[in-house]
Amino acid sequence: MDENPEDMPSSFHRRMFLPSLVAVSFASGPISVLAALLLIEIGNTFNTSVGITGQINTSYSAAAFVSAILMGALSIKFKHKSLLLAGLLLIVLSAIGCYLALDFTSFLISYSLSGVGFAMVTPMTFAMVGEHVSLERRANAVGWIVAGGALVYVVGAPVIGVMAEFGSWRYPVFGFVMPILLMSLLLAFLGLPSALANPPNSVSMRTYIQSFREILSNRSAVACLIGDALRSGAFVAIVAYVASFVRERFLVSTSLASLVLLGGALCYAIGSVVSGLLVNKIGRKSSTVLTALLSGVFTVVFAFVPVLWLSILLILFASWFFGMVASAANSLTLEQIPRLRGSLMSVDAAVVNLGAALGAAVGGAALVAFGYEGLGGSLGLLGVIGATIVSFLAVDPAKL
Repeated sequence: MDENPEDMPSSFHRRMFLPSLVAVSFASGPISVLAALLLIEIGNTFNTSVGITGQINTSYSAAAFVSAILMGALSIKFKHKSLLLAGLLLIVLSAIGCYLALDFTSFLISYSLSGVGFAMVTPMTFAMVGEHVSLERRANAVGWIVAGGALVYVVGAPVIGVMAEFGSWRYPVFGFVMPILLMSLLLAFLGLPSALANPPNSVSMRTYIQSFREILSNRSAVACLIGDALRSGAFVAIVAYVASFVRERFLVSTSLASLVLLGGALCYAIGSVVSGLLVNKIGRKSSTVLTALLSGVFTVVFAFVPVLWLSILLILFASWFFGMVASAANSLTLEQIPRLRGSLMSVDAAVVNLGAALGAAVGGAALVAFGYEGLGGSLGLLGVIGATIVSFLAVDPAKL
């Protein structure tokens, strides 16, 4: 088992390491929040329908998937800090391109670039935790990083909405997204250590292929990857359909529906932080199985409840456990093959994107055929299946 507890070159880096990674996690999300909130306004600018404009998310996911696979090779050949900084820089360039876009095609290409950057930043963030944080503190660190990514919805959504009211959707790109990205880029450059335990730069593509085969031949690692994909698919019920559900089922206002989303994001963030306490108490695998199961069950139940306040309460519970399982599952996956953390977390980022696409497809089809009950039931079932697979096939190497 790999042990390299906080191999930091200075006390400054020890103090700034986790805050820097949390800031990076937060800064990676605002451009996606902006696209989700202001999709109609973006479409109006370029004279495209909501359906056409929404394809920016498809291109983002496709770019993220391909890039995450390639990152498996890059993470062997290059330093993780360098890749993380390059990913942040790509998101900066993406934001600049979106701000300056004169037509929908240029906006689409620019926005897709942020998917490439996100696929570089996320796995390197977790890989650096595995390298520099002691085993007993890793779950807590992962929880804070996941929370940082969730808090962007709590903070960013209202800020972006208010700024957009003063002008076009371009205002928050320049006034919020860009400053956050530049500050996190500077913080990561100064606060993260440069000395990483990467293999030498002479590593060949053959070495990467061998590492990829090793990942796929490891039953426990594959089980974790499948479980991560399925929980990501289940989470689509919350992140993509909850607002529409409460508006159509209970005829509530858009503002109330947005409050439900904000409440869910806050519960997700808190759940991801407290997950570290559960991991340290019952272990990574047990925490992952339990929270994945509960998130799936609550996803099924909230769609069947006919009472508004009770359904919202169940949505908040589901969001809480989705936050917990995100932290616990990343902690479990991170420990599977310590010497291939960069490659494994890159593959994990790819399958998480595939899982989200699966959830969108399954959820959409179930919604059309069976209504919101079918949506909640089918996507909640994905979470339950993921928990079952991890329970029977995955192991926690940290306990061996």
